[in-house]
Amino acid sequence: MNEPTGGSAAGRTATASGGGGESGKVKRTRVVILDFGSQYTHLIARRIRECGVYSEVMRFDADPDEIASGTGAIVLSGGPSSIYDEAAPKPDPSIYELGIPMLGICYGMQAMTEALGGTVVRGTTREYGPMGFLPTDGHALFHGVPETTQVWMSHGDEVVEPPEGFLVLGRSTDEKIASIGSDERRFYGLQFHPEVVHTERGKRVLENYVHEICGIPSNWSPESFVEETVEAIRREVGGSMVVCALSGGVDSSVMAVLIHRAIGDRLVPIFVDNGLLRKDEDHDVITRLRTKLGIKIDVVDARRRFLDALEGVEDPERKRKIIGTEFIRVFEEEAKRIGGAEFLAQGTLYPDVIESVSVKGPSATIKSHHNVGGLPETMNLRLIEPLKTLFKDEVREVGRELGIDPDILGRHPFPGPGLAVRILGDVTPERVALLQEADAIAIEEIRRAGLYDDIWQAFVVLLPVRSVGVMGDERTYEHVVAVRAVDSLDGMTAHWFPMPHDVLERMSARIINEVRGVNRVCYDISSKPPSTIEWE
Repeated sequence: MNEPTGGSAAGRTATASGGGGESGKVKRTRVVILDFGSQYTHLIARRIRECGVYSEVMRFDADPDEIASGTGAIVLSGGPSSIYDEAAPKPDPSIYELGIPMLGICYGMQAMTEALGGTVVRGTTREYGPMGFLPTDGHALFHGVPETTQVWMSHGDEVVEPPEGFLVLGRSTDEKIASIGSDERRFYGLQFHPEVVHTERGKRVLENYVHEICGIPSNWSPESFVEETVEAIRREVGGSMVVCALSGGVDSSVMAVLIHRAIGDRLVPIFVDNGLLRKDEDHDVITRLRTKLGIKIDVVDARRRFLDALEGVEDPERKRKIIGTEFIRVFEEEAKRIGGAEFLAQGTLYPDVIESVSVKGPSATIKSHHNVGGLPETMNLRLIEPLKTLFKDEVREVGRELGIDPDILGRHPFPGPGLAVRILGDVTPERVALLQEADAIAIEEIRRAGLYDDIWQAFVVLLPVRSVGVMGDERTYEHVVAVRAVDSLDGMTAHWFPMPHDVLERMSARIINEVRGVNRVCYDISSKPPSTIEWE
């Protein structure tokens, strides 16, 4: 149903399974990151997971009891606010009394300092970008870090006096306090961002924090995720059957194999042809899944149903809601036909959860995500989301652990609403067909150039504008399409892919010559942020 998939199912009649977190009922020491709105919050989670430790992002104002459950360390993220802002985000003060080690990063260090009685002032100058850092000799937080190293700063306020019992553990090369700590409380602060690649030895600092200071071992991996999630699914599902939204992409394929390992033939994967797929994708996906996954798949032809429901709809949020509702109704009907199915499984990923939840201003909701944001408020099936704690590259690692074919794991992400969110404006059968042809040419040229595996995601967007052109000595007034290709690791951030000019030239020439109705091709060179990967 979705590649990449949607966000949290909070607020609906739904359940969710997942290895490593509380949703899977797994007793594992975790690191909780409280999000104050930093664009780097997800990177903190990623870097800690790279240390072999399960990490989870929560809102900055999460309940202290929820924070403390199963938690061996807390990280306070950075954020765009000043602690002097009237609406500056601040955590519940009782988190400082939980007895759990804590690391404040940038704004998080300032918030901790102020809460514990230290002094933070508005800086006369900002520190932004690369900066030299001089750590205190011998402190465990900086084992393996050179005497002078380059770090990434991004702040205006600054700590000028640490709280009582804290020592200065490092300064920037311009003599400002850049790290503080209390070994007695195991509370530490970094004015720089260790999670970004611009900070040399930043990952080592985080490793030192979680392993040496907090004593959390490396015990989270794709193998352990599979074992724990299989057990969690079995507990949650019991003897019921599960219908599964299978699109043929990475997320849904990994999800299907994972659930099949847990409950066998009580899983019924359903491939819904909603009329919004890429060219020939229905046949290609079904053939690939049946031969390479070895799982029986039910196919539902719902093309007319979806296109009729979308007639005249231009707003992207309405498109998602309509598509989400129609998907659920299809699955409910199939579950009733099958009999005994109580659960609907789908491949929600962690970035979708993060991007779908507003943090009261600092971290705004980017969009309602494809499979969850579009679901109806009430549904007759209970939702199960076994991948909702994973980043995209982690899903691929789990897929390799499950033995899934590399051709499936290497497939580019495809949005749940399909081409509906790549057709800006009204979705009609004619516009779908036009985009299918243009998109097929672009992907074919990328494959021909040997670039498909170098690109995270590539596709064509049909724009709601027409442009003047000249074809065969005649004036034309036809459609404009944009080619989009990005490089990314997990979809949370992305950089436009530097497509070779000769490949772009072949794409453009073929699309204009072979796709009737298109006379102009553009290339999207915007990154995320500030743009998103998809256009809608």
